[in-house]
Amino acid sequence: MVNFGDKSGDDESAGNIIEGRNAVLEAFRSGKTVDRLYIEKGLMDGPIQSIIRAAKKTDTVITFVTRDRLTEIAGTDKHQGAVARIAAYDYSTVDEMLDEAKEKGEPPFLILLDDITDPHNLGAIIRTANQAGAHGVIITKRHAVGLTDVVAKTSAGALNYTKVAKVTNLAQTIDELKEKGMWFACADMDGQLMYDTDLTGPIGLVIGSEGEGVSRLVREKCDFVVKIPMFGQIDSLNASVAAGVLSYEIVRQRINKEKAGK
Repeated sequence: MVNFGDKSGDDESAGNIIEGRNAVLEAFRSGKTVDRLYIEKGLMDGPIQSIIRAAKKTDTVITFVTRDRLTEIAGTDKHQGAVARIAAYDYSTVDEMLDEAKEKGEPPFLILLDDITDPHNLGAIIRTANQAGAHGVIITKRHAVGLTDVVAKTSAGALNYTKVAKVTNLAQTIDELKEKGMWFACADMDGQLMYDTDLTGPIGLVIGSEGEGVSRLVREKCDFVVKIPMFGQIDSLNASVAAGVLSYEIVRQRINKEKAGK
């Protein structure tokens, strides 16, 4: 994945930055999880090409930026044209989430985030996912924040217990999970009231980005479009708040179904 000067999802203030050609290449060789690689525009010598090849092997997002921008990201001008942002925690896989649900004897419950860029929102959603019993959170590789220190801090420790997977294409991931029996509900004000939608089975809850909501393609892949009742003067909730409300509606319905079956 190559990107030219796109700042979407960047959170340089979160730390986890490595600069310098040898340091960046060693990060890839040692198996560290690199969320994003920044390369100075116009540099294509041997060492830089070696770094880019290593990044492509791990499907790391590569962004070409100006030297001034790279210095801003690194916090120093001694970056030698290469800077990497390292994830604060390792990522899991979607299959590991499904395995956890199977081991617990529970229908899968996953939270999918469509380009969430605010690290505080992501951290809060991971915390909610843990408390609501979700088996994992799925985020996108591009145009979204990764597992930074800010995310870890905001999750209040939940990141130690909640699986997070990063995927290239959210719509494709939904298709693959549908083949495994999952259903998907996305949050949107034009949807059906959440109380009137059956969310008790193997469910994926899709939450859209802070500004744009759920993208058209991802929304079209969802089986249900659900809305949260609101009575105030504004027509939207913060992404992490919406995730919390809908997650606990899923919890409520599952508890009621379990009680009815006894």
